[in-house]
Amino acid sequence: MAAYTKDPEAISRLDKNQYWVTQESGTEPPGTGEYLNNKEPGIYVDIVSGEPLFASSDKYESGCGWPSFTKPIEPAHVNELQDDSHGMTRTEVRSTHGDSHLGHVFPDGPADRGGLRYCINSASLRFIPKDEMEAQGYGEYIDQVEDI
Repeated sequence: MAAYTKDPEAISRLDKNQYWVTQESGTEPPGTGEYLNNKEPGIYVDIVSGEPLFASSDKYESGCGWPSFTKPIEPAHVNELQDDSHGMTRTEVRSTHGDSHLGHVFPDGPADRGGLRYCINSASLRFIPKDEMEAQGYGEYIDQVEDI
C-alpha cells in the first residue's frame, strides 16, 4: 500500500485557485470546475497527496455546479468534520493524509445509492484515466471503475 502525505513539493506546484481551495478551505465558483462534466472512466485523487478519493462510477450529475459523488472510493482517505462557517452547519470533507479541503457532503444524494452527495471542488482533485491507473500505482482500484 502506498504512503500518502501532505507533500510540500506538490503544494508548491498548485496554482492560486488550487492552493486557495485545498490549503485555505476555499470554494471554486459553481459551474467552473475542470472535472464537472468529465465522464471518462477513472479515479480522482487528492492533488496534494495522491490518495485515492472517488471513482468515476460513483460520480453523478447532481445539478449543484460541482462534481458530485455518492461515496468515497476508499473511506479511510476521507475525513468528515463539522463546519460552522458562513452561518450554517455543514459537513466538510478533507483528505485524511493530505489534509486538503475537498468540499462538503450532504444527505440529499440518490437514495438508491446511499443518499449522500459528496460535493467536491475540481481544484482539489487530479484525475487518473482508467487506462493509466495501473502505471500510476492505482491498479488495485480498477475493479471499482466501470467503463461508461
